[in-house]
Amino acid sequence: MSQENSVLKRYSEGAKAVQPELCCPVDYDTTLLKQLPQEIIDKDYGCGDPSRYVQKNDIVLDLGSGSGKICYIAAQLVGSGGKIIGIDMNDDMLALARKYQPEMADKLGNDRVQFIKGQIQDLALDCAALDNYLAKHPIQSTKDLLACRTWQEQQRLETPLIADNTIDLVISNCVLNLVNESDKQKMIHEIFRVIKPGGRIAISDIVSDEPVSEAMKSDPQLWSGCISGALQEHDFLHSFIKAGFQAVKLDTWSSTPWQVVENIEFRSTTVTAIKPEQTPCLDRGHAVIYRGPFSEVYDDEGHIYPRGQRIATCERTFQILTRGTYQDNFIGIPPTLLKPAQPWCAPPGTIRPAAESKGSEHSAPPALPCC
Repeated sequence: MSQENSVLKRYSEGAKAVQPELCCPVDYDTTLLKQLPQEIIDKDYGCGDPSRYVQKNDIVLDLGSGSGKICYIAAQLVGSGGKIIGIDMNDDMLALARKYQPEMADKLGNDRVQFIKGQIQDLALDCAALDNYLAKHPIQSTKDLLACRTWQEQQRLETPLIADNTIDLVISNCVLNLVNESDKQKMIHEIFRVIKPGGRIAISDIVSDEPVSEAMKSDPQLWSGCISGALQEHDFLHSFIKAGFQAVKLDTWSSTPWQVVENIEFRSTTVTAIKPEQTPCLDRGHAVIYRGPFSEVYDDEGHIYPRGQRIATCERTFQILTRGTYQDNFIGIPPTLLKPAQPWCAPPGTIRPAAESKGSEHSAPPALPCC
């Protein structure tokens, strides 16, 4: 049995009857769980809680949405101005999640949750539309196969399931490890494609502390059980960096392994990151100070920030470092008067003199007593 078929079979079974061995203990906000039907809670299989990264009015994409639990939790957090899209390839899981849509829409005040059929490594292909195509055009020859491939490419280009730059937050809960090894990097590039510039990810998954053997990867039970498809810790992080994400961070990391197989530890982690804004580097006179405690740090673009120094930045980098993940580590120093914008990216470690930040006039309020 292929890895893909073993995953479909096992999670179809999980949609019909609870599979405790697929669960990794996770604490959720009980006030949010109270709104959910018990069947959705019982038949959810995850290893983290990416819903806690959801913000009001977000458009959220949940990869491998399963029973819909995380989607329905997230729907309470985005409010009436937000939207939740759950994508899954398993018809039984989709049926379970959709079963409670009318009930949850009544509780939420509107229908802000949508469940769609697709592969998370190919977010452009509408698999429900593909099912309809195949029902009308069964493949009986090479000619039919080539026609189907042409139809798929046309569908991806003209009516993609998830369009480019449309999602504020991509979340996932113990699903990426289930994707075929050859498709994992493609999947992460697809995540990057659909997120808006400035958008975020919060991916909860299982990672290993050592490489997984080929024999373990060939075991359908271990693969569908979220074990042998796990990436090694460093490879998991690097795959997001390779795709172009910034501020990549191990936000949670379970100190206790979920399982140990052949002396390899498998544990839950949540990775967060952002898709950088697609704007040019323009010098307007901004600077930042790295607070410490390290003597110096580097960002993903190679800029260096010695502790306590006023380092010149372009306007784009200034916005990145003074918001979100980085903001607690840097002091932002905007210019008193914005300089005329000019294309520029400071050589690493370039210091911005305080006089330059202040401009020709100092507009500080009158001095106050220090004590």
